[in-house]
Amino acid sequence: MRQLIINADDFGLSPGANLGIVKAWQQGILTSTSLMVRGAAAEEAVALAKENPGLQVGLHLTLVQGRGVLPAHGLPALVDADGNFGNDPVMAGMRYFFLKPLRKQLFKEIEAQITAFLETGLALSHVDGHLNIHMHPAVFDVLTELMPRYGITTFRLSRENLSANLAVDRQRLVGKCADAFIFASLAKRCRPQLDRLGIRYAGEVKGLLNSGRMTEEYLLKALDSVGEGLTEIYFHPGCRPCAELDRWMPEYRHDDELAALTSRKVTAKLAQSGITLRNYRGEEKNYA
Repeated sequence: MRQLIINADDFGLSPGANLGIVKAWQQGILTSTSLMVRGAAAEEAVALAKENPGLQVGLHLTLVQGRGVLPAHGLPALVDADGNFGNDPVMAGMRYFFLKPLRKQLFKEIEAQITAFLETGLALSHVDGHLNIHMHPAVFDVLTELMPRYGITTFRLSRENLSANLAVDRQRLVGKCADAFIFASLAKRCRPQLDRLGIRYAGEVKGLLNSGRMTEEYLLKALDSVGEGLTEIYFHPGCRPCAELDRWMPEYRHDDELAALTSRKVTAKLAQSGITLRNYRGEEKNYA
């Protein structure tokens, strides 16, 4: 049996992101989303999730390009005086890896984001990360301590089949090869720990190599490479005009990704392929 989780990242980032995600859930094939607990529109996102109780919500752990839950403290500080993380993901990753004094602050911030999510009253279904920061070794090591403590049993193990992706879209060839290698290596490190803890994950995650360009045309072709078992595909649907989307992801095709998620051609392709839509709780979604 081929099962497919369709997730939308960045819930709570902005009103435009929230609107796109809710439309993709109500009118399309979306099965779950991931909440940025300190996003500019996080309160609106929580209210929308409660109005749409079938929409499963996980934590979109944010440690770069966003705001922290905890204030700045310590030297070096995890966030700036205004509570913002750095915007450069490479620099942030290097700081978290090499600056050992940051490890205690990382632990406290990650735990604070988990507890802030739980305080919303929503059921926390899974953990993933903004720009896949949850796979970073220093961050993942913290999560292996905290996930059992808070009863988190599902996790996005981000890695994608490079050859299958390139068979559909050969743009950004060098970047894709680098990303595929990096995340395959990270996944190899993470997998034994997840198995030891009994934390579940999808067999493959699509969306990593075409992030921001998950169009209808791409999705129709990518569905052919969905294998047996459980696969996750993640998107960034949104509705413009939206200042926050333009600020953080000006090149992302948010409206086109929403169109892909609500496409009748995609729905027909899913039905023809016999792929079952489900969420991390195992609940199926009828897309007929």
